[in-house]
Parts: sequence; C-alpha cells; structure tokens
Amino acid sequence: MQFRISARSVRRRLVAASVAFTVALGGVVLATPAQRADAFPGAFFHTQRQGNRGVDTQAVQYLLTARGHATDTDGVFGSGTVSSVRAFQSARGLAVDGVVGPQTWGALVVTVRQGDDGPAVRAVQALLNKKRRLSLTVDGVFGSGTHAAVVAFQNHAGITADGIVGPATWQNLVWHYAYPSLADMCDKDPDGNGAANWGTGAAIGSLEAAAASFASTGNGQLPLGDVSFEHGGDIPGHSTHEGGLDVDVWPVRTDSAQCTAGRITWQSSTYDRAATRLLVQRIRATGRIESIYFNDPTLIGEGLTVDYPNHDNHLHINYL
Repeated sequence: MQFRISARSVRRRLVAASVAFTVALGGVVLATPAQRADAFPGAFFHTQRQGNRGVDTQAVQYLLTARGHATDTDGVFGSGTVSSVRAFQSARGLAVDGVVGPQTWGALVVTVRQGDDGPAVRAVQALLNKKRRLSLTVDGVFGSGTHAAVVAFQNHAGITADGIVGPATWQNLVWHYAYPSLADMCDKDPDGNGAANWGTGAAIGSLEAAAASFASTGNGQLPLGDVSFEHGGDIPGHSTHEGGLDVDVWPVRTDSAQCTAGRITWQSSTYDRAATRLLVQRIRATGRIESIYFNDPTLIGEGLTVDYPNHDNHLHINYL
C-alpha cells in the first residue's frame, strides 16, 4: 500500500528511524535492533493536549493530582485537565498553554520507588499495564510486584534496572507504545504482520473509545488491521504505520460480519454505508484526527473521508 507522505509523516519516519539504527553520540554507540531488539534510544515524552485520550493522558492526570492539582483520572484530556495543567504551569513558571510538552512533563514527573504510595505510583502502574500488557492492581502502593515490573521494563528499555522510576524511566514509559484492549474489536491481519497493534497512548486510547462507542450501536465489532510494531519501525505492506499514529480498520458489512467474513470494498453488495458512516463519525468524535483515507465517494462528499489510491477496502486513520 502506498500512502500520501506529509511533513508529519516525515517526522514520524525520523522518530522510527531513531529506533532502527545505531545512534553515535559523543563516541557512545547505542544498541540497534540487531544488537538488542527491545532497546529504544530515541525515547521522548509524547505531547498531550486537549482532545487526547488514553493512558498517557491518565498519567498526566495522576501526576497533576500528585503535584497538588486534583484532576479526574478518566484518561480524557478535557477542559478540566486543561485548567489543571495551566494552573500547574503557572505555579512552576512555565509557559501557560495547557499543553503537556517536554518541559511540562519534566516538571510533572515524580521519582518513586518501592515503599512509596500515592497518585504518582498509580500513574506508573497504569502505564506499565498498558505498555507492557500487565495486570498490576492500580492501587498506588509501590510494593514488590510493582518493583519487579519496573525492573523488567527497565531491562526491556535498555536503561539502568534499579527499580526506581526517575526521569529516564518516566520518559521511556511514556514513549513506549500501548496495546489496545480487543474487547470491542477483532484483530484482522491481511498483511501478515502478526500483532502489529501497538500505537501511541493517545492513538490507542482514542481507538478504544471509538470501538466501544461503535459497538454500542449494534453493528458489530470494529475490525482492526495494522497499527505499528511495538517500537515502531518499518512494517511490511505499508509506507507509514511506523510511528504509532496510523491505524487501518475495515469497512462495515450489512450482516455485521466484518470480523468473521472476508474483507469487502465500498463497491461490494454487502457494504453497509450507513454503518461505516457511523463508524467514521465515532472515530472522529473520540480522537484528534488528521485525516481518514477511504474511497467511498458519498463519505468523501460528506467531508468524512479523503480519497486516496488503494483505499477501497479499508479506512486508514491518521491520528494526531
């Protein structure tokens, strides 16, 4: 599949490339996938802002609470979270924009270790569960189980494995891609890329919200194609899907069997335009979207999707 390459796509490629190749800085050579497949030297804090959802936003909310700015920890970056962020930024002498970028993340994170408790520990536990597919109890108690999970993650990330969640561990936890709950989705794999369902915390949080909203309409589950590999990088069959922000889903069938029957195009007799329109609307309502490629001329005319070659049989969501 070939997709339009925007400036944002180029930036995604550069981020993925930082994981895929050896990085030499000051004479120090960092591991490449050939040396250590699970190391990610290009880790950074994903910026969170109004409209985002997911575990990274939830971590922001826990950390705001830990810093004395009580915030609902629902994983939805709404107006209340914006207000808390702005209050925190003002108190810390930061630019007051309500956006959690690198500087605000750096001021928010709290070093925690075994024996600590509170909302910052809850943030660590929530991130570990989503980024490492664990089932830690999010109770805010940094006990032996959380300590072991932190050490395992630090080994996975190729950083000092001391069980202490300091700035480097926070940055790697936030950067690491998340895996979706498939409760309201089915995993379709037409390109043979296995469980290539990993995406940024915001993309996965938005996708899960859209799937839950669509499932409630009675039109079946959301059929999920590829997102990205766990740490990004080249993915067969795609020229994007490298930075955790691109998601493929299948159109909806009139028999709601998109998860069990074969894939269709918008020209197929079993294509359900009304249900697919509803799916697109739920996707747009639950996330920050750059564009959705899908070649149904009716949906294009309604401003819901964008025409692009080779997108007759799937919707390609570009999350922001």
